[in-house]
Order: sequence, then C-alpha cells, then structure tokens
Amino acid sequence: MSLFHHHHDHSDHDHSGHGHHHHHHEAAGPAAFPWRRASLAAVLIAFAIAAASLVQVRSGEATVVTRFGNPSRVLLEPGLNWRWPAPFEATIPVDLRLRTTSSGLQDVGTRDGLRIIVQAYVAWQVQGDADNVQRFMRAVQNQPDEAARQIRTFVGSALETTASSFDLSSLINTDANKVNITAFENQLRQQIDQQLLATYGVRVLQVGVERLTLPSVTLNATVDRMRAERETIATERTAVGKREAAQIRSAAERDARIVEADATVKAADIEAQSRVEAAQIYGRAYAGSPQLYNLLRSLDTLGTVVTPSTRLILRTDAAPFRVLVDGPPTLDGKSGSQP
Repeated sequence: MSLFHHHHDHSDHDHSGHGHHHHHHEAAGPAAFPWRRASLAAVLIAFAIAAASLVQVRSGEATVVTRFGNPSRVLLEPGLNWRWPAPFEATIPVDLRLRTTSSGLQDVGTRDGLRIIVQAYVAWQVQGDADNVQRFMRAVQNQPDEAARQIRTFVGSALETTASSFDLSSLINTDANKVNITAFENQLRQQIDQQLLATYGVRVLQVGVERLTLPSVTLNATVDRMRAERETIATERTAVGKREAAQIRSAAERDARIVEADATVKAADIEAQSRVEAAQIYGRAYAGSPQLYNLLRSLDTLGTVVTPSTRLILRTDAAPFRVLVDGPPTLDGKSGSQP
C-alpha cells in the first residue's frame, strides 16, 4: 500500500511538475507574439511612409511639389528627393522639353477687307527655372496638359490681329517677290512672345505658317482682281509697244531722209563733177578737132530733139541737120559731099 501510494505521489508530483512547466510556456508565448507583430507592422509602416515621401525627378522634367494644392517648391535636379506624404504634399511633373502646338485652321480678315484661312504653329518651351515653372503652373491651374489648348487659343487670337496688318496681295500672289510671309511670321511672334513669357513662363522658339489658303468667296474676288491686274498690265505693255514702234518708225524715216539727202547731195556732186569732166572732154575734143566736135554735138542735139514719133520739116542747110547732108568732115576740114 505504501509503495503504491508513494509511487502514486511521485507520479502526481511528476504530473504536477509537468503541468506547471507546460503552463509556463503557454504564458510566455502569447506575451512575445504581439511585440513581434507590432515591430513588423512598424517597420512596414515606416517603409511605406519612406516610399511615399520619395520623389523621383526625371531628366527633361521639373517636379512641382504642392502643399494642399498650392505650389510650394520646384525640384529641378534629376534624382531622388523628399516630400511630405499625401495628403500634406503632392507632386506634379512639368515637361521642360521643346513642344510644338498648332493653331488649327483660323478664318481671319486682312487689311483690305478680305478673308483668308491660315494655320500656324508655335515651338515653345517652359523656362527651366523655379519662378517660371511656378508661373506656368499657376497659369494652367496645376494641369500642365491644358497648356497646349490655352496656347492654341492664344495664337488664334494673335493671328486675327496680325492678319489685319497685311493686305491679301502681300500674303497670296503669283509674283513671289510680292509675298511677305516672313514679315507675317515675325509680327505674329512679336504678338505672342512677351505675353506667353509673362503669363505662362514659356519661351517661344519659333513661329511659322503651316497653311495659307482662301475661302471660296475670297478666291473668286482674288481671281477677278488678278484678271484685272493682268488686263491692266497687258494694256500698258501694248501701249508701250506701240509707242516704241512709233519711235522706231520715226527714227527709221528720219534716218531714211538723212540718207536720201546725203545721196542727193552726193549725186549732185557727182553730176556736177561729171559735167565739169564732160566740159573738159568737150573742150579737149573741140581743141583737137573742131569739126568733129560740131558733128558730135549736132548728133547729140538730134538724139535729144528727134524721137521716133517726131515729124519735123526743117531746112537741111541749117545746123544741126546740115550734118545729115554734108556727112562727116574729112581730114582736110571739108565736108564729105558738095552742096
């Protein structure tokens, strides 16, 4: 009985000791686990806060940090930066690269009251400094994507003002020397350059005309005007041609009269010289043979007076008809026949 009881007590003692040891482990486990879980949660929360506070600034961009919707500072250097997590602070990227915006087709009026359809483009860039970036964000109300639409409207208004300073013929003309698109583009740039910089913090790099055409009404008026201009030019050129032709004819007639007068003078000189020479020849002939001279002169006179249709009844014993009766003289000075 005693052994059994002792064993039983020992068994109870062991059992009670084992039970006490198990109860100690059960009490330590639940106490340690909440601390581990809380530490892990704290690490995760700290990591999330740190990740939410990091800002990456990309190359070619500026990052605007807003505090409760208002721009507070501008991050320009590429890399990682810190900010307060939302909702205290938020970030908005701003593209600093060159951008191009088209005005779309605009119906505008020229100085001479005609309409044209013109489309222009603007190459612009947000200035890469903090003041201009904040000015840009205020102008677009923290919505950078709205900048292109607002600039497009701005350029459309400037096109209307610029076109009113030019006549249609200086923008559309068949004569390339009269077309002055460069002046149109320069004036358009002057209209928008300073205002975009002051309002949006945007620098205009280039302004150009993409398309320039005419509506149907203006096209018909332009064709009529060009036709009238061509008719006027043709009339002027015809008048100039007639005037030049008259001048040429007058000069030719004057030259002809001068040549004719010169020829007449020369002919008179030649004739006078010929008569002098003839007289000299006659003189030498008369001095050498007076009778032969008289014969030749008589024959010349007969050739002049008598023609095939002339009938004369004259005395043959008178000169110059006596030569017909007497015949040529002989060497001794006597006639060849007797009276």
